[in-house]
Amino acid sequence: MPTYQADLTTTQAPFVEDAHREGRLFIEQPYELYSEGNHEAWRRLYARMLPRWERYANPAFRKGITNLCLDPQAVPRLEDVNRFLCPLTGFQAKPVSGYVPAFVFFDCLRNREFPTTITIRDAGRLDYLPEPDIFHDVAGHVPMHTDRAFAETLVRFGECAHTAVDLVEGIHDAKRRSHAMTSIVRAMARFFWFTVEFGLMRCAGEVKVYGSGLLSSFGEIQHAVESADVQRYPLQLEWVVNQAFEIDHYQPLLFSVESFDQLYEFVHELEQWVKAGKLNNVAPGEPTVNERDLESFLQRSKRGL
Repeated sequence: MPTYQADLTTTQAPFVEDAHREGRLFIEQPYELYSEGNHEAWRRLYARMLPRWERYANPAFRKGITNLCLDPQAVPRLEDVNRFLCPLTGFQAKPVSGYVPAFVFFDCLRNREFPTTITIRDAGRLDYLPEPDIFHDVAGHVPMHTDRAFAETLVRFGECAHTAVDLVEGIHDAKRRSHAMTSIVRAMARFFWFTVEFGLMRCAGEVKVYGSGLLSSFGEIQHAVESADVQRYPLQLEWVVNQAFEIDHYQPLLFSVESFDQLYEFVHELEQWVKAGKLNNVAPGEPTVNERDLESFLQRSKRGL
């Protein structure tokens, strides 16, 4: 194994770059490579988010933070995270070297695995990072995976990817098959964005956050709950799957659910819509479905392209 300098900062981590170049998606977490600067970034991120979690996060998330016993002073070891997580819901954080194609990601959820980035943002860029890092993944996502109802919702969402592959098996024309699959992937991405990443929940008359994109953002978590510039509506499936979004600014439109049981029912309905072909022609627009995501689905189909 090559010798690496201690540093796992996002965009400048040779260990991860080598794994990516060699085609190794699933990797180990080389904990000894975290620098003091990496741990300092975690400390600062965690310390400033803690009071915001206490004020804006949903109760399941706050309980999850406690149950995971995350160390506020150091980047977590994923083996320790999993030691606390697995007995609760069967989920585990699975370290990856970079971008996970859509079908692979959803299939991981189906198998109670969450692809987890091991790098952390630079301490000088704490506010915004376009790609996920370990703070977003472990402090934003993973506490939600300790809740049984939410975990079952993720598993069911992963099942939708397999349902989509089964659907396109019945489409004989390659062009129509590709179009339908692109539309379904776009719809699933939008649903994931407005729920798992940016979802709100009404708890005892108050708006709370359960979306991990908000739970890991110091500025946007408050903005999502308090700003008059944000439109907040009860989740409506036909609206969400046709609603475009952009990632490089605070979200002006958010959707809320009443409970994770209700969210599970929405995922069940989403899967029924896949089976019925109701997602084969959703509204165009963002997000763009890239070739890797489309291929990841079509390659699982016996017909392929």
